[in-house]
Amino acid sequence: MKKIIIDGNSLTLDDLVNVARHNFPVEISKDALEKVKISRGIVDDIVEAGQISYGITTGFGKFSDVAISKDECRQLQKNLIMSHSCGVGNPLSEEIVRAMMLLRSNALSKGYSGARCETLEVLTEMLNKGVHPIVPEKGSLGSSGDLAPLSHMVLTMLGLGEATYKGKRMESKDAMEEAGIKPLEYLGAKEGLALINGTQCMTAVGAITVYDAMNLMKTADISLCLTMEALNGITCAMDERVNLVRPHKGQFNTAKNVLTMVEGSEMVTKQGELRTQDAYSLRCSPQIHGASKDALEYVKNKIEIEMNSVTDNPIIFPGEDQKIISGGNFHGQPMALSFDFLGIALAEMANIAERRLEKMVNPALSHGLPAFLVNHGGLNSGFMIVQYSAASLVSENKVLAHPASVDSIPSSANQEDHVSMGTIAARKARDIMDNVRKVIAMEILTSVQAIDLRGKKKLGVGTEAAYNIVRDHTPFIDKDRIMYKDINICEDIIKDNLLVEAVEDALEEEILLFEDIEAKRQLSENL
Repeated sequence: MKKIIIDGNSLTLDDLVNVARHNFPVEISKDALEKVKISRGIVDDIVEAGQISYGITTGFGKFSDVAISKDECRQLQKNLIMSHSCGVGNPLSEEIVRAMMLLRSNALSKGYSGARCETLEVLTEMLNKGVHPIVPEKGSLGSSGDLAPLSHMVLTMLGLGEATYKGKRMESKDAMEEAGIKPLEYLGAKEGLALINGTQCMTAVGAITVYDAMNLMKTADISLCLTMEALNGITCAMDERVNLVRPHKGQFNTAKNVLTMVEGSEMVTKQGELRTQDAYSLRCSPQIHGASKDALEYVKNKIEIEMNSVTDNPIIFPGEDQKIISGGNFHGQPMALSFDFLGIALAEMANIAERRLEKMVNPALSHGLPAFLVNHGGLNSGFMIVQYSAASLVSENKVLAHPASVDSIPSSANQEDHVSMGTIAARKARDIMDNVRKVIAMEILTSVQAIDLRGKKKLGVGTEAAYNIVRDHTPFIDKDRIMYKDINICEDIIKDNLLVEAVEDALEEEILLFEDIEAKRQLSENL
């Protein structure tokens, strides 16, 4: 298993997922540890000299004007962690907590935070040995960073609070003992602040969501193609020429995906063969799917910046003119806006998928398919309530897609008078994605049923592979049966990425997401 080297600068989204989800081991680079030692030395000098510096020899927030003596510096940091451990609600998943721990380790490794090497090493040892703090999902304003969630993380480092170890929830001190990790005896000056003053909770939730959304976007294109075949969809709207004269990257890539996946299909049509135009949910799918892909790429780029950024306060700048500067890098606004955008982009994928599902089950719209895709309708209800369920999820997403970032509540006696709500935005985006995946699972299940009822002919090279995966796991429905089981199976197929893998194997190429089209666009203009 590959070891992920943490240096503060080169962490990738794939690295994060491998550590968070697949338990890859981590190690702090030697260069990073040297930087950490230098910044720590500056903090120690400040304490020794009795200089006034925020969060080192002063209180926090509104208490920034309260001086703290040298003898009280360690107690100050412990008090910070205990008093800020105010999270509520269900615990975050272990993979999100692992992502938080990795991101905080990476931020400290940059050498601008003043933490001790041994503090950083305890955090990475917890990652490698599988000690996962219990972190309630609610309670962060996203400024000054994710104070409450990260405080719960630090509790375990001190042998306080609760954690899970080998799947069992227990007191942190017991988890650390069983794993053979010695908790920190104390937090040095600034260390508590360095550990919790950052955006690592919202970034962890958002990063995992973005990673899963990338594969979900590919799956949505597969689902679209299966529906195209179920409804004898018109492929002309996917013509390269159409999508190069409005050269949005996501639009072009979506249209190209459709043509590639349905190549050789005997179930899709050309304009004029059966009808002149399709409804928007088919004809405009490149524009709709594509816009969400473009939004996803924007968010991914923002996350990759944030993952390798310094997000605490104050920031220590070593060098000839050593400076400790109080700033606002902990503010989650860049992430808050991004995650709200992500939620909206994902919600649209469910919106259009549900509309395609409705076209298949509605005899007035399905171009000859039986009502609700079942024989002996009346006795059997078929896919009637599948559409109900999809509509419910779509409606819920519309509520969840309301931006969290437009809200702000002053805190700390108005010292912190504008906050981001970025962690709420990230959690909402994650919840929206879960709903979207379910709706797409319903569309896939429905489209395969419709293909069979239409009278399955030769499918496209990509869609044939997708069809076979679905039929390997779910049967044709000739009479009413308990439907949620089949829906759950289809969702599991998506979660396990079986559809994407099967289609990409059949195509012998990847389904397009963010591929650049500039060369094709220029060629088109020249022609």
